[in-house]
Amino acid sequence: MIILIGLPGSGKSTVGRQLARKLSASFLDSDHLIEQRLGCSIREYFEREGEHAFRDVEETVLSETVAASNVQRSSTVLATGGGAVIRENNRSLLHSAGKVIYLRSSPEELYKRLRHDRNRPLLQGVDPMQRLKDLYAQRDPLYSQTAHFQVETGRPSVMTLVNMISMQLDLAGYQPPKS
Repeated sequence: MIILIGLPGSGKSTVGRQLARKLSASFLDSDHLIEQRLGCSIREYFEREGEHAFRDVEETVLSETVAASNVQRSSTVLATGGGAVIRENNRSLLHSAGKVIYLRSSPEELYKRLRHDRNRPLLQGVDPMQRLKDLYAQRDPLYSQTAHFQVETGRPSVMTLVNMISMQLDLAGYQPPKS
């Protein structure tokens, strides 16, 4: 299993889909799996139940997804939600489940990408740029602790990022499970 982590807007889903295609792997997005479980958007659930309740659901879905991938022994790319690393259980689970790649983006770069996005609950507020800086300060050490590799997203195209990740996996001797 290849797992992508990083702040909201770092490209986990976009890069993950292309990486899965390149590696002939299946692609899963934990946010989509969570929304299927909840029957509503993450934003709605967040507003109604709060962050703690959401993190409980997220932890359960991540655990079940990793377990199912292990049973199926298939090659999978998993894009996680930006806050998946907040809980220690998730960090341990993800790190041991496969190769974890941290898509590292500066708050300034993320702000350019996300300034008009109204679907990210943690970025709604008076000063989204400051919120991104705060999230980065809080989560960057957690992403770094969890990841096997880091890729700076900066300016490269999606395919350049996919190729960079693919090369790092090759250099590390990563072999996807045989189907």
